[in-house]
Amino acid sequence: LLGQILDHWFESEPLKATLATDAVIGAMTSPHTPGSGYVLLHHVMGELEGRRGAWGYVAGGMGALSQAIAQAATARGAHIFAEKAVCHVLLGRDGEAQGVALQDGTEVRSKLVLSNASPQITFLELIPQEQLPKDFVQQIRQIDTRSPVTKINVAVDRLPSFLAAPNARDGQPLPHHQCSIHLNCEGTQLLHQAFTEAAHGHPSSRPMIELCIPSALDPGLAPPGCHVVSLFTQYTPSMLAGGRSWDEQARNAYADTVFDCIEDYAPGFKASVIGRDILTPPDLERIFGLPGGNIFHGGMSLDQLYFARPAPSYSGYRSPVPGLYLCGSGAHPGGGVMGAAGRNAAHVAIKDFRHL
Repeated sequence: LLGQILDHWFESEPLKATLATDAVIGAMTSPHTPGSGYVLLHHVMGELEGRRGAWGYVAGGMGALSQAIAQAATARGAHIFAEKAVCHVLLGRDGEAQGVALQDGTEVRSKLVLSNASPQITFLELIPQEQLPKDFVQQIRQIDTRSPVTKINVAVDRLPSFLAAPNARDGQPLPHHQCSIHLNCEGTQLLHQAFTEAAHGHPSSRPMIELCIPSALDPGLAPPGCHVVSLFTQYTPSMLAGGRSWDEQARNAYADTVFDCIEDYAPGFKASVIGRDILTPPDLERIFGLPGGNIFHGGMSLDQLYFARPAPSYSGYRSPVPGLYLCGSGAHPGGGVMGAAGRNAAHVAIKDFRHL
């Protein structure tokens, strides 16, 4: 249990709750849920420029990372087709992958196919079900994809000024503006209460908020004097109580709750807002193909990790379809901007390719 780990090492409740956010981030779990300690470990794995457990901002926004990967690939002869949706994987007579068919009718032939899509899209939408073992299909259908995350992107005309650390007269970013700012995290019980509300189908009345201001480090993201604020919030259920969907009214009502909370810590925040983009779990699924809105392509619970990710007997990146590999967050070791699943899958694919 995460609570036991934190209680062993720390006394301060605000510190424990702040660390606990990384144990529940993207997960429909409470800090009291067995296995939550692993999610915390997952978020402090690795290093950045020699600093263990450190995180960093990508200059130019997260899209710049995708562009850097794309440029490295094309420099080595890769061809990238953007905005070309895949309709299905092409299969040979013996059921092996032979390429992909695009929605515009184009067929791209290949001896190997690597899918960065979720296990659900890869195996339940892009492959005919009769080509897969029934027990495997059942295992993929049973993956827990519940997500508590609503992401809110905000444009503001001035830097937020927090009561705990007011802005300098010149309005320039202070050290805390360049970090991850955790709100509504004074105690782990607050996180548990927020989870309990969502478990009953209600958006948290006092949601957990991780607030980042990337423009404080990368001024090119916003006009002079203005900033972009990224809000990673939870808990919000995919389906609201009573079977209600996330219509515009529900979406704005939740965002207003989040903004009211921020206003308590940083008076004047609401008046500084120029625009906002609210992405609930169904929005994240529709726009980005995240099953259930889950940023990890499936819960990072102990029953869905290691040899069981995405399904028992298929944790080694190969799939029941010869020549088809899973290389995204739904594969071992799971989600996060670290590229481990892709790197591992590439090594397996290269090994197999040598024998074709």
